[in-house]
Amino acid sequence: MPFRDLSGHLPLRELLARALARESLPQSLLFAGPEGVGKRTLALALAQAVNCEQPVEWPDSSGRDACGRCTACRRIARGVHADVLIVEPGDSGSIKIEQVRDAIDRASYRPFEGRRRLVIVDEADALMPQAQDALLKTLEEPPPASVFVLVSATPDTLLSTIRSRCQRLRFAPLPPAEIADVLMRDHGFSAADAHAAAAASDGSLGRALNGSTDEVVEARETAARLLAGAATTTDPRRRLEGAKLLAGGDREDVARRLRAVLSLLRDLGLLVARADERALANADLRPELESLLGTFDGDRALRAFAAVDRALSALDRNASPKIVADWVALNI
Repeated sequence: MPFRDLSGHLPLRELLARALARESLPQSLLFAGPEGVGKRTLALALAQAVNCEQPVEWPDSSGRDACGRCTACRRIARGVHADVLIVEPGDSGSIKIEQVRDAIDRASYRPFEGRRRLVIVDEADALMPQAQDALLKTLEEPPPASVFVLVSATPDTLLSTIRSRCQRLRFAPLPPAEIADVLMRDHGFSAADAHAAAAASDGSLGRALNGSTDEVVEARETAARLLAGAATTTDPRRRLEGAKLLAGGDREDVARRLRAVLSLLRDLGLLVARADERALANADLRPELESLLGTFDGDRALRAFAAVDRALSALDRNASPKIVADWVALNI
């Protein structure tokens, strides 16, 4: 997929496109950031842009992008291009020295069908110590027609000497609105399911796709009902009735609902601060959230957020889910 068609990380996409146009792309790159935010996808888009047979200008005629349609682009997308090598963990969960040596050996030859050979080391933090040692010398003096891209969610576990020889590109979590857009556009999610999954994803598209949508939707609906009830009464008995919404199911069910409450309270704080709507994790619930602003002003939203955060910590320390739910209902 070309740079221009990807979601998120626009500054990084533009940076790479311009580096290609200026022929200043570093030969050793480290794509570092949370899991599931598109690091490997962008590495493959880079491979297409490098080897595209009919490259296009993007953005604003200052960068180079792939066409996405030529033979090279299609072969890279299918994973069968001879000059795009992907090294990733095997069944053992690690990347062994034999895999690295094979990639280094192949990278030492001239490209077979493309302009340059790209070696993508996915989950580079899984490299065994001997494999990292083997890779280090090549990163110091990469073959002239090869580019190495290391992809990692925990780059600090790599040798400092490897990190120092790579140009690091830092990937941030994706905004919930962008995740919701991708879920609806590319994966057939309904609007409600997409926004619920995005709100619970912590900025990771991969986590949004791998989670149970029904559970996430239920958690968010429960959280919204709890806050709506808390906004209408200070009677402890009625508040404890609301605790029953949180307490059903096992410990993980309660934790999921509490995380949904945190997400809604965070959005309330953003609305009080008049933040950009795209920063809202639950933008589709904005009317419901705005109806709570009269009760949950900035101070109360902040106190409630702190209370729920403490409750989650207590739950992690094996506190009773029912007691935690009761305490939250009385303190938000």
